[in-house]
Amino acid sequence: MAESPITTHDPKSDASGPVQPSPQQQKQMEQNYAQMKRKMSMQEIGRKIKHKIMVLSGKGGVGKSTVSTGLALSLAQQGHKVGILDIDITGPNIPKMMGLDNHRLHVEEGRIHPAKGHLGVKVISMAFLLDDADTPVVWRGPIKLGAIQQFIGDVEWGELDYLIIDFPPGTSDEPLTVSQSLPDIDGMVIVTTPQAVALLDSRKSITFAGSLKVPVIGVIENMSGYTINGVTAANSSVEIAGPGGKKIKSTSDENGNFSVTLDIFKQGGGKSTAEDFGVPFLGALPFDPGFVRGGDDGVHRIISDPEGASSVAFAEVVKAVQAQISSETSSSSLEII
Repeated sequence: MAESPITTHDPKSDASGPVQPSPQQQKQMEQNYAQMKRKMSMQEIGRKIKHKIMVLSGKGGVGKSTVSTGLALSLAQQGHKVGILDIDITGPNIPKMMGLDNHRLHVEEGRIHPAKGHLGVKVISMAFLLDDADTPVVWRGPIKLGAIQQFIGDVEWGELDYLIIDFPPGTSDEPLTVSQSLPDIDGMVIVTTPQAVALLDSRKSITFAGSLKVPVIGVIENMSGYTINGVTAANSSVEIAGPGGKKIKSTSDENGNFSVTLDIFKQGGGKSTAEDFGVPFLGALPFDPGFVRGGDDGVHRIISDPEGASSVAFAEVVKAVQAQISSETSSSSLEII
């Protein structure tokens, strides 16, 4: 005997038939569907972006966003297609540094289109969604992490050679969410300044990378010395009073030009930290007041002075980063700590 089909009965109706989902159930199904689409989109985005680099620092004030912007612009100078994902939800600074103040994102067919800054670098940031730059973002963890997933999965990045991901200071939920959401991350760049307090926190970031199973690309020492250039009599001795009253001597050349580097925040701590943990040291970037002016004006030092010492230093750091993530060396030189 054939089995009877199973039917349900709606007590509010005399007719038998399928039970319609409640509004709450319908909303939950729609959320689940949107989440599934976002996960599929994140996988697709991961395939379209060749290299994904996380930039972290253990503490604030070490110039991490300046370094992230500099890496992106230096890569763009090489002719690469580059994007910056500003994950600092509560303190987004990248748009201002890229000259994109008051920009609003374009949304088409449910897809968010990034803003374009200097050298065609694509930018996504929470700052674009704020009506007032002075408005604080007061979100609990789940809402903040949902926004990060949306920044990844709902953005029309297109084909990119490099995506630089700028994080807030510390070792919290944001890098964990990104590492779990975005496939095939090349690794993590740790930014520090030379002084001991910053180094304490940068060492935590290196250990944190190991807990995420994300390779450490290397350590960058920012604000590493301030160089004074001057002119005096040819072939003469020059003495400068440096930090702590230390006397720094130099000799001018036949044209009277001289230069002296002051170790304002000490020097070499980033390199020694890298050596202690067995990770690459990617290079040192000078202390440059032009970064302060450039950050305020929205014109990075690499744009305003492309041949200057800071731009040259960034180019060298980028070469070191590329060497670490190249297909020839990645299997042997990138080790998870």
